[in-house]
Amino acid sequence: MHTFRTGVVVAILLLSGESRTHAADKPNIVFCFADDWGRYASCYAALDAKPTANSVIKTPNIDTVAGRGVVFRNSFVPAPSCTPCRSSLLSGRYFFNTGRGAILNGAVWDETIPAFPLLLRDSGYDLGKTGKVWSPGTPADAPIGKQQYAYQKSGMAFSNFSEAVTSAVKGGKSVAQVRADLLAQVDGNFNSFLTARDAKKPFFFWFGPTNVHRKWVKGSGKALWGIDPDALKGKLPKFLPDVPEVREDFADYLGEAQAYDAFIGVLLKRLKEAGELDNTIVVISGDHGAPGFPGGKCNLYDFGTNVALVAAGPGIPGPRVVDDFTNLMDLTPTFLEIGGAKLPQGLNSKSLWPVLSSKKSGQVDSDRTWVITGRERHVAAARDGNLPYPQRALRTKDFLYVRNFAPERYPLGSPKTVTAEKAPTADALTNDTYAAFADMDASPTKAWLVEHRNDPKWKWHYDYAFAKRPAEELFDLKADPDQIKNVAGDKEYEATRKKLAEQLMKELTAAGDPRVTEKDCRFEKPPFVEANPMKK
Repeated sequence: MHTFRTGVVVAILLLSGESRTHAADKPNIVFCFADDWGRYASCYAALDAKPTANSVIKTPNIDTVAGRGVVFRNSFVPAPSCTPCRSSLLSGRYFFNTGRGAILNGAVWDETIPAFPLLLRDSGYDLGKTGKVWSPGTPADAPIGKQQYAYQKSGMAFSNFSEAVTSAVKGGKSVAQVRADLLAQVDGNFNSFLTARDAKKPFFFWFGPTNVHRKWVKGSGKALWGIDPDALKGKLPKFLPDVPEVREDFADYLGEAQAYDAFIGVLLKRLKEAGELDNTIVVISGDHGAPGFPGGKCNLYDFGTNVALVAAGPGIPGPRVVDDFTNLMDLTPTFLEIGGAKLPQGLNSKSLWPVLSSKKSGQVDSDRTWVITGRERHVAAARDGNLPYPQRALRTKDFLYVRNFAPERYPLGSPKTVTAEKAPTADALTNDTYAAFADMDASPTKAWLVEHRNDPKWKWHYDYAFAKRPAEELFDLKADPDQIKNVAGDKEYEATRKKLAEQLMKELTAAGDPRVTEKDCRFEKPPFVEANPMKK
């Protein structure tokens, strides 16, 4: 800890043009954490082995942070569902060790679990937040003190960006005018916090917009951001049908990510004007992959779990790209170390500060070569009896191993009325998540997949998204980067399958995962399988 504090002091003295009472002690922290934003930012384009959507999206503000700090190549969420992911991130524990925080519908925060924002507060930080921290769940945003540190009076319409702009444009305003109005809300909320805080204390501010979460306006990517869906031709992963409907849907998703980038630009500008930018560590990420697309949200494939993580600020040399594997729960001990706070008991995580403060690129910590992700329940009513779809996965540099504990269940939820002969309307599948396969958000892509379920050319895409899966899946990432071909049953991969399966079970057992340590697993019983009316 002493080495860290000395390094930060030196960096601040070199970078900051003005003196701050708290500058010789602890830096500020601004954490930007978006709903449903995967690994999409233009700073990642150069890291991709082939052209991807990262060569289409434009995120100049995220790129600015990346240009003076660290870009993580292998950052993964604890769980590809917002509440369990956030439960893990806020506590530094695996999601399965957060009580009822391990699920989405029906989540309840366990007040006995220390949360890093409140620990930072107790160590001398002023707290602030705009938008979502921990929800849906009860009490909302409990790990940051509920709503007592909320700064949102300037407005929150920016978290429904495309809807707000489209509606206002229909009312006669220009896109530029409405965009400026929404960005002014972001600025007003943040400036209110900066004005109200104690200038003699460091601060932690959580910015949590939800605009990247569905649903957004069809065609908004092109209309509001100039993203041509045809620019995505040949750049989508193989499991996404490369057709106009899906390309447009994905372009709209990228548009919301560009709005998120614009919000970040407002925060950076305000920090600079307040004289705090050089004394602030900025960390940017999201809680899981793309919603309403196969393989994304609620899946343990990379498209659902591999997310952007970018950090810059005092004591963080850059620009650098690091290959170290990290689970986002590692941010708890990282933020606590930055803030000089004592680490609580029960952590399953490890501080990233040695990686952040290093001058090395590539692999910095030789032990950071794997990560575990997992899932229990997302939408309560996705399956009969409100049952979960229990999964755990081990991701290494070369392989992804997935263990599906209940392969007899539907991974994305029950088909409900979908059969070979009939299905809900395209409008229902586009707008009502509960119409079928409720663990995939309603979307034009979902409607397209169901519509083409009997077409021989596209049926495998439908099956990839919705069909039952075997107990074990193994993907050779060098031969199959899109994770299409399951080789768990191939003889030539048997030694690898066995090795990874044993490693996964060993780590889960050591971490006390109820899914493997309890014969009668708690996640299969109330309160974890109680119905809950909250919709996500």
